Amino acid sequence: MRTTELVDGFRHSAPYVNAHRGKTFVVMLGGEALAHPQFRGILNDVAMLHSLGIEVVLVYGARPQIDAGLKIAGIEPAYHNGIRITDEETLKIIKQVAGATQFDITARMSMSLGNTPMQNAQINLVSGNFVIAQPLGVDDGVDFCLSGKVRRIDALGLRRQLDNNGIVLMGPIAASVTGESFNLTAEEVATQVAIKLKADKIIGFSDTNGIIGKKGEVIAELMPDEVEEMLQSMADDDHTSVSTMAFLKASVEACRRGVPRCHLVSYLEDGALLQELFSREGIGTQIVTQSAERLRRATIGDIGGILNLIRPLEEQGILVRRSREQLEMEIEQFMLVERDNLVIGCAALYPFEEDNAGEFACLVVHPDYRDADRGSVLLNNIIGQARTRGYSRLFALTTRSIHWFLEHGFSIVDVDELPNKKKQLYNYHRRSKILALDL
Repeated sequence: MRTTELVDGFRHSAPYVNAHRGKTFVVMLGGEALAHPQFRGILNDVAMLHSLGIEVVLVYGARPQIDAGLKIAGIEPAYHNGIRITDEETLKIIKQVAGATQFDITARMSMSLGNTPMQNAQINLVSGNFVIAQPLGVDDGVDFCLSGKVRRIDALGLRRQLDNNGIVLMGPIAASVTGESFNLTAEEVATQVAIKLKADKIIGFSDTNGIIGKKGEVIAELMPDEVEEMLQSMADDDHTSVSTMAFLKASVEACRRGVPRCHLVSYLEDGALLQELFSREGIGTQIVTQSAERLRRATIGDIGGILNLIRPLEEQGILVRRSREQLEMEIEQFMLVERDNLVIGCAALYPFEEDNAGEFACLVVHPDYRDADRGSVLLNNIIGQARTRGYSRLFALTTRSIHWFLEHGFSIVDVDELPNKKKQLYNYHRRSKILALDL
């Protein structure tokens, strides 16, 4: 990696490091991810999250390992409606597999290898009876036996361990109030823990970088309703793994019960977890309760973000320079497009009440986000505001974006058509083109 790439990487990831610090993430590792060679790298990345001040609950599953153990024992797996039926012999195998898996994860998280995030990490990995289970019971005459579901989560106990700087490790076996052991799904454990802890994210892994669209592209963001529609078609798709579908179903419930975002990334790609969490565009699919982007009015706390956005264009002479003091006085005129707490677009509406007109000004969209016509979104919002105020005309001055304004219905006009106050401030040296839109 070249020095400039390293520096750029640090600079681009810094806002996300700050945003994630102190947050609670539930990371769900399915059995497929545990069996893959990238498993060690994923645990290294989880350790890095912990070192950056993120509270981590690590939930593991073991479907393929359990099926393999049952095959060796000569036990035929039994399912009803996609849920494993767990008799006593099956539970013995599940306990053996889950115990071995927990020990393996603990051993790997205890390593202190040089040149890895584990070096001098001194990670405190904690397990315990944080989940109380209950039996699933009987469905359509089928007894699920020792297959169970979550009855209660000890959120206070979990929070105490996280506050003590520990990583909590949880598996698919939990006890009931009567002292029996039950087999749960890792997806349900992860979901219920995230809900009770009011976690900020659930992160899962699949054999693809999230959900793949019809054209082979990764779908960056989905709402719960969209996921439910996709699950209906996935049921007939042999290419979608059982664990991926289970995670998506869990994500829908988690989002609808208060978990803001659920991420699905690939366990096949080294560093996918870090790319998803610490880059602008991410690499996988997010299931979100609301869009990661929002349009809102600027506040005084947004001054720094706006300055970072407009300074490069001011230095190129495309925009007229605005001082911090000027922005502070004019901040109420600005609208923002915000993504992951970063300002990626802005525009302002300056009033000229005496002329019943407004100026559309300071339109800037970050270079990485100019492919979704966010400029039009900002313009339409400003037009709506101008009409609400009863303005008859909106005008703009530009040296570079003349055709963009023409495409959006503006017409080129003379200086004389500017409001009187603006006419007195017109810079004949810049020779900006003046465009107007009748409202």
